[in-house]
Amino acid sequence: MKKKIIVLGLCTFMVCSCGKTIPKLENGNDAIVSFSNGEKISVEDLYNDLKNNYALESLISLVDKKILEDKYKDNLNSASEYADSTMKSLEENYGDDLLSAIQMYTSFSTIDAYKNYVYVSYLQNQAIEDYAKNQVTEKELKDYYEKNIYGDVLINHILVTPNVKDDATADEKTNAENEAKDKINTIIAKLKESDNVKDTFASLAKEYSEDTSTKEDGGSLGYINEGTLSSSYDEIIKNAFQLKDGEFSTEVITTELGYHVIYREASKEKASYDDVVDSIRETLGEKLLSEDATINTKAMQNLRKEYGMDIIDSEVQSQYAKYIQNALSQAANNNTTN
Repeated sequence: MKKKIIVLGLCTFMVCSCGKTIPKLENGNDAIVSFSNGEKISVEDLYNDLKNNYALESLISLVDKKILEDKYKDNLNSASEYADSTMKSLEENYGDDLLSAIQMYTSFSTIDAYKNYVYVSYLQNQAIEDYAKNQVTEKELKDYYEKNIYGDVLINHILVTPNVKDDATADEKTNAENEAKDKINTIIAKLKESDNVKDTFASLAKEYSEDTSTKEDGGSLGYINEGTLSSSYDEIIKNAFQLKDGEFSTEVITTELGYHVIYREASKEKASYDDVVDSIRETLGEKLLSEDATINTKAMQNLRKEYGMDIIDSEVQSQYAKYIQNALSQAANNNTTN
């Protein structure tokens, strides 16, 4: 039976390395430990104890590694390099205490065992990401394209930052922020009175904007889209997509940089669906990963089924079924509470 492979390997090691004759129990089972009073512990006893306490975790690790190395043959070097890099970083951090740290903070007893875990985890993450992307439907992809994909927009902005000193009190900070917002509202009022918003905006940018890199160019940020600039500009881009060409924002836009008013000067046609579908799938896959705590368990469960995993030992099979059920239930609870 397959369940005896590990045990047979252990017995072979004992015979070869110790040169001892393994005693037999009355029922014919090999004994692995004997006592002076004649009592014995059998290989079967050891196997059952291992099976009840450790087998499932070890089995899943072995199964996943075999499957993942087959499915992601082209990623094995990357996984190895990642594991090497991770261990090198840990070695630099912990030095001679690395093994002690691993034993203290993880369930692994050796450095090699932990390195193998890092290696397999890298491949697992690839499998989980692929699974998440494959769960995205065609309807979801097209809906996202219609509602969230925009052509590049030509944006100008005026930035006003609160004049807050390092040792400012809470009241002083609030007053400075209110003054900056008032200045933005003054700019908006002047734009509303203008007959030529483009020229007026450029003039106001030179007068008021504290973005020295753009103020002399009318506050131009150029043609931008999601991901074009740093995350500091996300709120500006979000608001820009809500405007039409030739319109300006009429509410104060707040970012970590300060307070803004923006003018959408022009725009381009958005990319075709076929050109962006892969990036949309990746975006929605990442969203699913962040929102669905069950995705990791489902991904690996699906992959094992894809490879036709069949646990021969009925007891271990039962343990595996309960393990999956418990993992999904716990993750579903996390979804509910988060």
